[in-house]
Amino acid sequence: MSGSLGRAAAAVLLWGRGAGGVVLRAPGVRAAGSGTGAGGGGQAERLDGLVKKDKVVVFLKGTPERPQCGFSNAVVQILRLHGVRDYAAYNVLDDPELRQGIKDYSNWPTIPQVYLNGEFVGGCDILLQMHQNGDLVEELKKLGIRSALLDEKKDQDSK
Repeated sequence: MSGSLGRAAAAVLLWGRGAGGVVLRAPGVRAAGSGTGAGGGGQAERLDGLVKKDKVVVFLKGTPERPQCGFSNAVVQILRLHGVRDYAAYNVLDDPELRQGIKDYSNWPTIPQVYLNGEFVGGCDILLQMHQNGDLVEELKKLGIRSALLDEKKDQDSK
């Protein structure tokens, strides 16, 4: 667990992990298969693989192109603001087992859920707070992702 995820995100990480397993696509957004594996430990292993497979993973209601709740839309918009286009997104509305499974896996009751480098960060509120206080820029940098907001600030400073 990264100690520099920020105060709010670090607190979220303390919630730990439980047991639980699918997906969609936008430019650069990778979708996984839509079938769920066997329940119990098999699903927990599958979810562990999904959250660790990509640097940025989001479980949301809908797709990045068509979010189906305001909180999922906010997460997609925050990632777009930072220029994060290459991430895995999983539509929990396509699979009730996945929807419950990811909640059990993270021990977090709501969707959307965001994972950075295999670590659970939190939902919309946590991602928004990280965006507002600058922690998201730093966490993306650790993943080798340069936030587009840094380029925007650089352009404004040069004027």
